[in-house]
Amino acid sequence: MHVLVPVDDSDPSREALALACETYPDARITALHVLEPMHDEPAMWLSEEQRKEAAEEETGELFDGLRKTAEEYGVDLRTESVYGTPARAVVAFVEEHDVDHVFVGSHGRTGASRVLLGSVAEGVVRRSPVPVTVAR
Repeated sequence: MHVLVPVDDSDPSREALALACETYPDARITALHVLEPMHDEPAMWLSEEQRKEAAEEETGELFDGLRKTAEEYGVDLRTESVYGTPARAVVAFVEEHDVDHVFVGSHGRTGASRVLLGSVAEGVVRRSPVPVTVAR
């Protein structure tokens, strides 16, 4: 069984990972972080390569923390990052990597992103060809 957990740096995504590890400790579990293009003003002055490096550094720190959580459940977590629009990128990953189940946090980071990432969970639930469990 292959379980996918889309992640960001939020409590609900960490809860989704913990629930996936608890529910399917013997499955192959992959944490997927979707890197979105940076559109804020300071990022506009960075080269594409600099933006990618910054995003990958942030992702590395995120994955380090998630691996520690997975280790508490005896799970060897696999990690992947892709660029794109979150809900579409998650569904595309599901379709391309023989995923059997998705565990997703109910919403993401705080502030304005919370509303956007809540819609990501909804988009995954609506479009996923496999079962989706939403963790709160």
